Amino acid sequence: MSKVGFIGLGIMGTPMAEHLIKAGHDLYLFSIPSVPEALTAAGGKACTSGKEVAQNAEIIITMVPDTPHVASALFDPNGVAEGLTPGKIVVDMSSISPVETKQFAQRIKALGCDYVDAPVSGGEVGAKAASLTIMVGGSETAFEKVKPLLELMGKNITLVGENGAGQTCKVANQIIVALNIEAVGEALLFAAKMGTDPAKVRQALMGGFAASRILEVHGERMVNRTFDPGFRIELHQKDLNLALSSARAIGVSLPNTANAQELFNACAAHGGKGWDHSAMVCALEKLANFEIGQQV
Repeated sequence: MSKVGFIGLGIMGTPMAEHLIKAGHDLYLFSIPSVPEALTAAGGKACTSGKEVAQNAEIIITMVPDTPHVASALFDPNGVAEGLTPGKIVVDMSSISPVETKQFAQRIKALGCDYVDAPVSGGEVGAKAASLTIMVGGSETAFEKVKPLLELMGKNITLVGENGAGQTCKVANQIIVALNIEAVGEALLFAAKMGTDPAKVRQALMGGFAASRILEVHGERMVNRTFDPGFRIELHQKDLNLALSSARAIGVSLPNTANAQELFNACAAHGGKGWDHSAMVCALEKLANFEIGQQV
C-alpha cells in the first residue's frame, strides 16, 4: 500500500479519494475550506497544508478547478513543493493549461521529483463509479508507478505522451463534449417545437447512429430539466477558454468551439454558471423562445 496525498476534495476529488482509502492506501488530505468529515471518518488524515501532505506522502495528487489553483497548491508558501523530497511524484488530475503544465513539470523535476498530468473525463458520475477516463502525460516510468492508483479511479487510462499531452487530450475532449451537447440540445429543441415528444425522440435515437453518452445522459437532463451539476458550466467555460487561447497561439480556427462558448456565456449571463453544462440548451431555448418541455 502507498502513502498518497490528495489535495482538492470537491465534487470530483472526494469520491476519487474515497476509492483510494477503500483500497487500503494511507491518504493525507488537504482542501479549502476543509477536508470532508466522511473522508477522515473513513481513515483519511487531514493535513493543514499542501506542504504537510507532501512531507507525508510518496505520491501527491491535486484535483483543483483551474490553472492558478494548481500553481497555488504547488508553489505558494506551505505548498506541495516545500514538502517534496527527491523521488516523489506529483500527479495533477485537474483540467488546466497544457502550456503551464509543462512549466509546472519542469519546476517539480528540478526538485528531483517526477510529474504526471492526468486529467479526467466522466464527471461526478464517473468519479463515484470509479469509471473515469484518464488521459496521462508523463514518462513511461512515472506512469507505471502511478497506474495502480489511477486504476482505482478510472477504467480507460491512456498514456498519451510526455508532460502536457494529457492536458492537450483533455482540451480536445472538452471540445467534443461541448459540441455534442449543442447538437443534442438543438435536435431535442427542434423535435419538441415540431410537436414531437422529445423523450421518445431521444429513446428512438439511442438505437441509431446518433447514439452517444451525451444523448443518453445529458439528453435525459434536458428533457427532465435536471440541471444540478454534474459538471458546472463555469468549468466548461474555463476548458473552452484553454482550447480557444491555445488554438490562437498555434494558428488554428475553432469556429464551432467559439459558438459553444458563446452559448455557455449566455447561460452564465442568466445566472447559470453553476448549472450543469447540459443546461447549454437553455441558451438555445432563449433564442427559440421555447422550452423542450413546453406544449405546442
